[in-house]
Amino acid sequence: MRVVTLVAIGVAALALLAIVAGHVLGIPIALSYVETGSMEPTIETGDGFVAVPSAVAGPAEEGDVIVFDAQEIEGGGLTTHRVVEVTEQGYVTQGDANPFTDQDSGEPVVTDGQVAATAHQVNGEPVTIPHLGTAVMGVENGLESSQRWLASTLGTTAVLGTQGLSSLLLAFGLVVLGVSLALERWSGATRERNRERSREDVYDARTLVLGLAALLIVVSLATMVAMSGTTETGIVSAEFDSDRPDVIPMGETESHEYELYNGGVLPTVTIVEPASEGVAVDERTTLGYGENATAAVAYTAPPETGYYLRSVSERTYFAVLPEPIIATLHAIHPWAAMASVTAVLTGIIVAPLALLIGTGTIRTRSRARSRSPGGLND
Repeated sequence: MRVVTLVAIGVAALALLAIVAGHVLGIPIALSYVETGSMEPTIETGDGFVAVPSAVAGPAEEGDVIVFDAQEIEGGGLTTHRVVEVTEQGYVTQGDANPFTDQDSGEPVVTDGQVAATAHQVNGEPVTIPHLGTAVMGVENGLESSQRWLASTLGTTAVLGTQGLSSLLLAFGLVVLGVSLALERWSGATRERNRERSREDVYDARTLVLGLAALLIVVSLATMVAMSGTTETGIVSAEFDSDRPDVIPMGETESHEYELYNGGVLPTVTIVEPASEGVAVDERTTLGYGENATAAVAYTAPPETGYYLRSVSERTYFAVLPEPIIATLHAIHPWAAMASVTAVLTGIIVAPLALLIGTGTIRTRSRARSRSPGGLND
């Protein structure tokens, strides 16, 4: 029974972690949820659902429920609605409970670059988890209240926002780890005190190596996902010339500069590609720390007047493999490139440690002083 309880707690913790990570990165990871009733009765308010990232799910089809980065709906942000029509310009979307499409309400046609995930469906119905979103929203509200209280108490805003939350969680994890190690050493010392002259501490080197490898895998993947993404640009197809860069005469093409920058310590390989119709760009470049570059992006205005959303995809990988190899893996699938880069990066760091300490047990011996029956020190 205890094992079942621990497994249930672990699954719940992983689910919450996946949702929080998805919110931080702006890309649903395995799970997401809805905050409004626009998808009822398919997905009730506060229910969670299984979300497949767009890089895995591929292009959406009519009838799919997608999570996309809205421009106008409730001020913009991630929105979960159904695709009711696929056009040459993109997707027409609508909440199951809404009488009109999003585009009838002023939302531009949704492009592939805006789609973050697709809800996993079985027999045409999304796989939902009742009340998961309600629980997550409760946790988020509690965290926000705690952050505001700490900011007021400490007199600093450094603990607010996503970065502040990350720092607090890291500090909490370090405190828990430190307390656990202290309690373990204290209990071991209590059991062995006055019973032996020396104490031998045994550590599992394999656990240490595997733990470090798991940490590096999670951090490197999350970092590459966070560095990658799509950029949406609105253009106006007009019947006239204009000095405004977002206004393009009907059917004509204009080129704009797209800025690339590497603010990290490790060199990166960045690949820029179209993520919607009417965009032409094919750029890949390796950037060192603090370096920048520009890519030429050509936008083509449709033959009809109106406002159109265009998207550019930017995928960034750590340059631990030659640029041509990363480009080849990226052409197969972005996740193939990410997995390969992560494996190499983890191996570069973990392999020397494994060779140094091995994968067996680590034994450390510390001398303990005790008194002899006669009262003299040994």
